[in-house]
Amino acid sequence: MLADLSPLIAATAQWLTCAYPSGGGALAAALCEVQARQAVTVAAWLRYPTPMDAGLVHMAGPGGSARLDWITGADGAAADDADDRAWRTWVDEVVASWAACLLTDPELAGLAVAALAQGGHTAGAPVEFRRLLAPDEADRRAAALLRHPDLLAPVTELHRAQLLERLGSGEALIA
Repeated sequence: MLADLSPLIAATAQWLTCAYPSGGGALAAALCEVQARQAVTVAAWLRYPTPMDAGLVHMAGPGGSARLDWITGADGAAADDADDRAWRTWVDEVVASWAACLLTDPELAGLAVAALAQGGHTAGAPVEFRRLLAPDEADRRAAALLRHPDLLAPVTELHRAQLLERLGSGEALIA
């Protein structure tokens, strides 16, 4: 049984960067992707904190991007492309929603990264989430759509309450 969340993280980060792309060339696209991947990694590690959790999602599958595509208006855009549909089956809606919350709320991102210190995913190797936690001006420009609270609101609201519950952050952060 695989305990690796790489396929889920890669697919969910790809979905976010396809839905909210960078508009500034190759470097901006890379910076946008790094930010999405860091947010998705934190969200995935919070959602699937143990090897057993990760193994179960590998067996059952994460659910795919159909609802997210519908919410963002991208449903049916690539319906004829089998290669495009294949990676979309590995998108996790909850992880995408949590990642969107982290990208649009720096305080929540800080709480999430701090919560990872208590889990097993960061044991053994130092993990840095600088582009998620402290984006510089180039990061912000590259991910302007990806970090825009109003644009991501339909995605963040899907599972924000679950993230707040997981972090034990209470009602203070909902506003």
